[in-house]
Amino acid sequence: MKLLECVPNISEGRDPEKIAAISSEIINHPKVRLLNVSSDRDHHRSVFTFVGEPEAVKEAALSFALKAIDLIDMRDHRGEHPRLGAVDVVPFVPIHGVQMEEAIRIARSFGKALGERGIPVFFYEEAALHPDRRELPVIRKGEYEGLPEKLKDPHWKPDEGPAVFLPKSGATIVGARFPLVAYNVNLISQDLNLAKEIAKKVRYKDGGFPHVRAMGVELKEKGMVQVSMNLTNYQVTNIPKVYDFIEEEAQKRGVQVAGSEVVGLIPLGVLEGIVQHYLKYPEFSIRQVIEQRILEFE
Repeated sequence: MKLLECVPNISEGRDPEKIAAISSEIINHPKVRLLNVSSDRDHHRSVFTFVGEPEAVKEAALSFALKAIDLIDMRDHRGEHPRLGAVDVVPFVPIHGVQMEEAIRIARSFGKALGERGIPVFFYEEAALHPDRRELPVIRKGEYEGLPEKLKDPHWKPDEGPAVFLPKSGATIVGARFPLVAYNVNLISQDLNLAKEIAKKVRYKDGGFPHVRAMGVELKEKGMVQVSMNLTNYQVTNIPKVYDFIEEEAQKRGVQVAGSEVVGLIPLGVLEGIVQHYLKYPEFSIRQVIEQRILEFE
């Protein structure tokens, strides 16, 4: 059986009725399975994870996106997370029996269908059509508020759909990628500059860890700040490396870590790396977990 994962992020994290209505587009599709929904009020964002056969995943993703575009109005949206539109990013991830080439095909086919419905679409990572559009932060630069000017620039002509600013829905970024770990560390502090300073030290583009994107954000409802990260290759930089570094940097400034969180789902290999690091047991394998061995016989 082929399994393709889709992890769409939408710009709605506060209205449970809208989130439920958008979720229903996946739940009611007979050939895909919704695995997780993670919403955050401060980020004003929800992340969905679902799997299925490639074509079924594409169908469900399109229904999902159209429902989200119908219900979300970007003119009213304010949140801590960068975003370009109502359906901000739709990545397709090969999981089982699916090669990256097929994930790219599905991503581009989905993007074309969305573009035909009038939504500006940009392709990123493995599905990118232009070398300078591979990185998600590059496409998102300027965010929704900067989109009207971006779309006037011929260099930023969308890969699909019109070069027209849609105030209600913005634009959508579509891609194919390897599994990503969305990981956040919360600090017992209200100093946003502190979180931004640590984020700058940890992210790769400023000399930090390879395959790490990071930003400092304010969690107003929790009364603290956060170093919010994407680990784009956990086999090179896993959770323990960034957690230990952030904790040490915070403690240098007299600040304690309140805790950390994973947004959405993660591969078992991430947990394998955590056990190897903290138990000082480099030979540990997920195949030593009894439930994992049982699954191998099914």
